[in-house]
Amino acid sequence: MSGVSIDHIVSLIIFLVAILLFVGLFGQIVQPAITYQQNQGVATKCSDLLDDILLNPGSPSNWGQENSTPTGFGVQDPEFTQYQLSAFSLMRLSSATENLVEYDKTSPSIYYNNLTSGFGAFLLTPTDQALNYSTALTLLGINDTYGFQLALTPDINVSVTVNHAHSPLNLAISAAGTGFPFAGASINYCFILVNLGQTEAQYPSYTIQNGVLTTNQQGIATVTFSNVTNANQVYAFIAYANLDGIEGVGYYTHISSTSQYVVPMLEDMSSHEVVLAHNYDLNDSGPAGFSLKYNATFVISTEDYTLNELSLGSPSSPGIVGTVTSGVGNPYPTISMPTSTTGILIVTYQTSLGEGGIVMMPWGVSSLAFPVTFGGNPQQQGWVATDMRQVTVNNVAYQAKLSLWSTQGAHR
Repeated sequence: MSGVSIDHIVSLIIFLVAILLFVGLFGQIVQPAITYQQNQGVATKCSDLLDDILLNPGSPSNWGQENSTPTGFGVQDPEFTQYQLSAFSLMRLSSATENLVEYDKTSPSIYYNNLTSGFGAFLLTPTDQALNYSTALTLLGINDTYGFQLALTPDINVSVTVNHAHSPLNLAISAAGTGFPFAGASINYCFILVNLGQTEAQYPSYTIQNGVLTTNQQGIATVTFSNVTNANQVYAFIAYANLDGIEGVGYYTHISSTSQYVVPMLEDMSSHEVVLAHNYDLNDSGPAGFSLKYNATFVISTEDYTLNELSLGSPSSPGIVGTVTSGVGNPYPTISMPTSTTGILIVTYQTSLGEGGIVMMPWGVSSLAFPVTFGGNPQQQGWVATDMRQVTVNNVAYQAKLSLWSTQGAHR
């Protein structure tokens, strides 16, 4: 073989190796670019989808107050514009957690989404009337394409702690935003003092004391109630924090009966019926034949943050009194709630031993600033886009965060 032929072969080999190296290098450069472009597409879709959810009320616009499946998904308050959300539509979103409660008295038993964030305030909604995740994906037109999680978190964390339990009672209220205290915030409070019945014919009742405080530089305010001299005194405390138009809510309850208590649960959204259940009838957790006397009232917060009662019964007696007894054979009481007014259902109760307590149910998630999480689990995904908006739910400030990921392949 001549020297010229050998040179040609060597040159060809070098040329082919160079091409292979270039193709490999080009692939390494192009693949991240493709992934970046795909991720950017998810991020853009996330922003658009978040506005689609927050800036339209869905169809029908009052689906949050019905129990039928909507034909369009959106959570904007139909009576307002911009980023103002419906407190009732948010109540119909199926919880992202699998924390279900079974109520044994219905036939068949009804399972409830438990949106409760702590003892003393309950929000349980029937699963068969909730909007589930798969239906929302279909209504948004992203099934088999994207997955999402929508989380709404109050902007202000308002917490109430006990500095001194009695003689006198002293409470501390703390208001904080994300990483900073709400210094100089106005705290309007409602102190609900429960009076347990002293005879068989008497039912528990309550009185309300209102007041205004201002937080210090650490975002803390304290208040003293000299009329609380008994460590077993039953009461509830609701605090409304406001700073520069940003509003938050916090609460605290103190009870003397922890083994038996009343649990309000939404039975039907269309008829606005709420069941008052004995806790022994939940998840078959207790024996039959135990009774609690109760007094149920509905209150709304006014512009000056005082609580006004709306009649649930006769005008002369706004509260509804009765007895709830555990056991499948015993009937359960129901209460008809207002059609479109947000507020708080307050239920005071007592046992035959003279112990008692107070529980609350927000009629509309914002009444007690309940957080809401709806959708899939973003922690199990390879790459997730997020976007946020500041919204209000019946004047309470929330942060709405949407997490979105592609289901057509992992983006890393």
